[in-house]
Amino acid sequence: MAVLNTVLRTPDDRFIDLPDYPFQPHYQNIPDEQLGPLRMHFVDEGPSNAPIALMLHGEPTWSFLYRKMVPLVAAGGYRAIAPDFIGFGRSDKPTSRADYTYQSFVDWLRIFIELQDLRRITLVCQDWGGPIGLRVLSEMPDRFDAVVAANTLLPTCEAPPLGVDGWPGEIISNWVAACRSSSDLPISEIVAGVCIERPTADVLRAYDAPFPDASYKSGALQITCCIPIAPDMPGVIENKTAWNVVEKFAKPFLTAFSDRDPSTKQWESVFRSRVRGAAGQPKLEIAGAGHFLQEEQGPALAKTLLSLMDRIYR
Repeated sequence: MAVLNTVLRTPDDRFIDLPDYPFQPHYQNIPDEQLGPLRMHFVDEGPSNAPIALMLHGEPTWSFLYRKMVPLVAAGGYRAIAPDFIGFGRSDKPTSRADYTYQSFVDWLRIFIELQDLRRITLVCQDWGGPIGLRVLSEMPDRFDAVVAANTLLPTCEAPPLGVDGWPGEIISNWVAACRSSSDLPISEIVAGVCIERPTADVLRAYDAPFPDASYKSGALQITCCIPIAPDMPGVIENKTAWNVVEKFAKPFLTAFSDRDPSTKQWESVFRSRVRGAAGQPKLEIAGAGHFLQEEQGPALAKTLLSLMDRIYR
């Protein structure tokens, strides 16, 4: 365990022999005024000059979630980039929960995109990949050519969206309450609990790999508490501002929600009804998957992504 002031770095040997995850690590130092430079890990496969599929994970997962999609995207002739958010995967992990805010996650991703000078991006966002990624898109829309939104959301705590009985809903409210009162999380069991079929033991071990003990889990605990579930919470005003850009985004915006995720399914119709670029796009549903559809139906989601990128670039 290497300690960088108040930052932990997961030992490399935790990532040896993970199933179907042969990718060489890449790192970008992200400047942070409070913590100093933070090392952000990312998978980077495929032609370096090709259009980019930027694949963003959520909580409590990491780039391992995209292991079934990355090779297919690269084989399709595109560049597959899957970063680990700070606090997750092979990225550095500040130990104080106070170091993690909704805004900090947005800032870290925006800086990563700027330093890597990523352009011609198709954003693939699931879970927290949406609230973070769509915020960044709203700040630099010219870098993005398309979006695939999958089991995600962009909450503003306004009146319930079209077709929604109430927000945030019992599932998410209970999840936030649990994380606020917890000092540890059973990472792999959280993943398994929202899958239709339980992943194998070696897959579950891989989801636990970034977190040797509870001291590494501050980000995984605190990110849930950043969900804006009340009108006075940080992020509400910023998300409303983001929606002003996102709803006018006229480039292709595809929804690919799974058929078995009650926590986010209601947001499929929100995106389709509000985002200009969703008009005329096919209504897709990924069958046979719970919340983490990349884990259970990664090839199907990759096929959807490649079809969209082929329409744009070929």
